[in-house]
Amino acid sequence: MAMDPDAPPTTTDPSPSLFRWILGFLLVGACWGLTTPFMRRAAINYTPPTRPSLTDPRNSWLKKKALGIWYAVIGVLSRPAYAIPLLLNVTGSVWFFVLIGKAELSLTVPITNSLAFLFTVLGEWWAEKKVISRDTWIGMAFVLGGIALCVQSKS
Repeated sequence: MAMDPDAPPTTTDPSPSLFRWILGFLLVGACWGLTTPFMRRAAINYTPPTRPSLTDPRNSWLKKKALGIWYAVIGVLSRPAYAIPLLLNVTGSVWFFVLIGKAELSLTVPITNSLAFLFTVLGEWWAEKKVISRDTWIGMAFVLGGIALCVQSKS
């Protein structure tokens, strides 16, 4: 039996379970938030090698700037301490685009960005041994309360 190519699709994708939604939001938030302090630490600790082409007086100002940017990007990306967190961060962005294709946009964006903030605080504690102050803990609780209100308002 031949199908009409102009007919609308008849199959409906079942909605993912609540557990899968929560897991998806947590994965995106963790990939965005936890990786940022590690990328920051790797970028701060990066010391570029000297490059003669950057000090050559025969090169124009524009060429020196372009080469400087090129060498900085290649230098940082060639370091696993920066490249691995960056890869995880970009993976989170891919998962985010999958989520916004399935979930309600007005929930997905605030939830993932709020979770990224929470995971950034935890990542700073882990990567940089920063102490999480009482006020930050209170702010994190308010963020979680805001997420709960957003979800409750949509149900």
